Parts: sequence; structure tokens; C-alpha cells
Amino acid sequence: MKIIVDRYKSDDNATLSRIFVFDGDQEVYACFGLEDEYRDVKVRGETRIPAGRYNVGIRKEGGFHSRYMRKAATRDIHRGMLHILDVPGFEYILIHIGNFETDTAGCLLVGRQANERGMYIEKSVSAYRGLYSAVIGAAERGDLTIEFQDNDR
Repeated sequence: MKIIVDRYKSDDNATLSRIFVFDGDQEVYACFGLEDEYRDVKVRGETRIPAGRYNVGIRKEGGFHSRYMRKAATRDIHRGMLHILDVPGFEYILIHIGNFETDTAGCLLVGRQANERGMYIEKSVSAYRGLYSAVIGAAERGDLTIEFQDNDR
């Protein structure tokens, strides 16, 4: 199973993307994404993930995991955070809920709607639940990748 992150718009603070989930050749889920901006030199918590393909695993420790185990919006589906692995110079990159660039901390946020003028996403909880449900089984099996494509620059 694979997630494609098609970055299509960016500014000095944020990057918007269209996210597609494929099981083989079949698209099984789609939503929008929000990340930090592109930078030539990485700034911790303020730089988007470099373009490329990475494995996605499960992280069952840390603050996000603990909060999502208790959070009413996620506790019924939560089995660990979706964790983007082996990104050079980055660690603890998660896919999580949030609406604004200030919520990203270098991670990937998901939403059902994108506001291109304001560079934010909306309906993040709904999008997260849909994406998570679509991919968690593959992530647990070690059969999930994510590919970031730069089509915004």
C-alpha cells in the first residue's frame, strides 16, 4: 500500500498537498495535506520533509501516542501513530491532526478541505480518521510507503 503526497502550492510558511492512498492500482482514499515550507537548510520543526519515498511504521510511545489513546476523536481507532521512517536529518515525523502550519512541528497534517488563500486545512479529525483507517493494517504489517512529490516549485 502507498500514500502519494502531491505538493501543489507553497509559500514562505506552508505547503499544501493532495494526498492519495493506493492499494495496488486502486485509489482507496484521498484528502489534503499541510506541511511546513521548503528550505534549502533544515530548521528543526520548521522544514518540510524532503521529496522522496519512505517507509511508514507505527510509533507506540511519546506525547502524541499518549494523547491519541485518550482523545475522544481517536481513541476508538488508535493503535499507534503513523511514523514516517528513515528521513535523512529528520526524526519522529508523524501524520497527525491539525489545521495550521503552526500545528505541524515538521510533520504532515491531513484535512478534508484546503484553503489555498489562507494556506490551511479544515476538517482534520475527519480526514485523519479516514486515512488512518485506510492504512493502519498495512503499516502494522510493514507494507506501507509514502512518497512526497514536489510539484509546487
